[in-house]
Amino acid sequence: MKITSINVNGIRAAARKGLFEWLAREAPDVVCIQELKAQEHQLQDPVFRPAGYHAYFHCALRPGYSGVAIYSKREPDEVICGLGAGWEDVDAEGRYLEARFGNLSIVSLYVHSGSSGEERQALKFDFMDRFLPRLRELKASGRDYVICGDWNIAHKEIDLKNWRGNQKNSGFLPEERAWLDRLFGEEGFIDAFRLVNQEAEQYTWWSNRGQAWAKNVGWRIDYHVITPGLRERVLNAAIYKEERFSDHAPLTLEYDYPFYAG
Repeated sequence: MKITSINVNGIRAAARKGLFEWLAREAPDVVCIQELKAQEHQLQDPVFRPAGYHAYFHCALRPGYSGVAIYSKREPDEVICGLGAGWEDVDAEGRYLEARFGNLSIVSLYVHSGSSGEERQALKFDFMDRFLPRLRELKASGRDYVICGDWNIAHKEIDLKNWRGNQKNSGFLPEERAWLDRLFGEEGFIDAFRLVNQEAEQYTWWSNRGQAWAKNVGWRIDYHVITPGLRERVLNAAIYKEERFSDHAPLTLEYDYPFYAG
């Protein structure tokens, strides 16, 4: 089972840069996309409905903003659009989409960025506080979960180039890192990428400022977060950088998992 996740920073812009041609060659079983920056009525062109895939979108109410999608070769048994009652503020921004296949759930998640100011950082912290109990419920359900997406937090010093200069910046704040410590510690979730790749300079996002991309001054803020039952099933991980479809790179993991067996 091959799953690709990418923040496209506008799916229409990424399409113009060749994203869907690359996906056709790569042929993942499931694609999780974040930051659509489009409404569903703007995604009727066949390019956004690639042959061989079922397409599902959870768009933000605000035009040109946020939104997530899942493309799957296998038709899901169920698709859950949003987090539901009590999460209206989050669901209005189109941040959570879950596809269920037998006992497996694959989620496309787009966690808030706090980089635009204190108000957005406060919303990010609020989401994190509320989301942790929901994650606990997902894990307790007994289902296998692969939660793909842009979590907008670099976990450890190895996960960004200039960690010393970013300790007071959103995405590498002590409170954010401690939250991931807890998620990957006592809560029992697993950073699937680090199971198979412990190397430095493994980044998935680069600022558009300066020469960040050219100099590989990046951050690893995109993840496949998995439940413990999938620990032994992670085979390999790859960050694709030969082409650039957005300010993020596609993150693809392969799992020893009977995706088509139901």
